[in-house]
Amino acid sequence: MPRPQKHVFVCTQNRPPGHPRGACGQHGCVAVMEEFLQQLQLRNLFETVAVTNTGCLGPCGMGATVLVYPEGVMYSKVTADDVSAIYEEHLIGGQVVERLLMPKDIWS
Repeated sequence: MPRPQKHVFVCTQNRPPGHPRGACGQHGCVAVMEEFLQQLQLRNLFETVAVTNTGCLGPCGMGATVLVYPEGVMYSKVTADDVSAIYEEHLIGGQVVERLLMPKDIWS
């Protein structure tokens, strides 16, 4: 199995409704994860892209969150409709999808 060039982590954390931190589960993360996997298959990128679901990535109120390595680029408020742009622009084209970037001040 070849080492992937890109590794995508999709937060699928879920917490009870009303939890003070919120969760990506309340922001459509399951649909986002399903779309990443479906497009991985449709595009036949198994040798270059890995997709993994994960627990909390930190900024819960900005979900659904997606983290792409090796660049360490974090996307916020990702919807299933955004997945095509992440594939086309970032994973294939090498360009960050600026409109989906996590705000820099989130880590203050």
